[in-house]
Amino acid sequence: MLGVGSRPNPVCREEAGVRHMRAWALLVGALGLHVLDEALTDFLGFYNPLVMEIRARIAWFPMPTFAFGTWLTGLIGAVVALAFLGPAVRRGAAGTRLASWALSGVMFANGLGHLGGSLYFGKWLPGTTSAPLLLFASGLLARRTWQRGVATRSPARC
Repeated sequence: MLGVGSRPNPVCREEAGVRHMRAWALLVGALGLHVLDEALTDFLGFYNPLVMEIRARIAWFPMPTFAFGTWLTGLIGAVVALAFLGPAVRRGAAGTRLASWALSGVMFANGLGHLGGSLYFGKWLPGTTSAPLLLFASGLLARRTWQRGVATRSPARC
């Protein structure tokens, strides 16, 4: 909380913005490597039959199946779009902290899903090699997002 007449330090805010953007870029890069990992290890060869099996048991199961080209094009487009948001993250544009929390949460769950799935199925699943990088990068983005909020509100903390 700010005291009377105190303002957030602009140097701290700028430094927090740079750190936030770097963490965003690291997670976007990790996602790009994860997509490559999945593409090279036939992720859809595991995923599509699993979804079909679950749908046979639970008719309302909402997960789609994908053709390789559509899946890869969509993920590459998402990675590129996220990369282009880096400057907005650095500026602290409206919604970027919320987007950072959402992206870090989804990617953390993705990484845990690959690792947990490998344990559950008793084999190294496609995408598992890059899952620890997703966990690290998503944790770092969550930390930098939190620190960005502190730097925005606090006059003396960097």
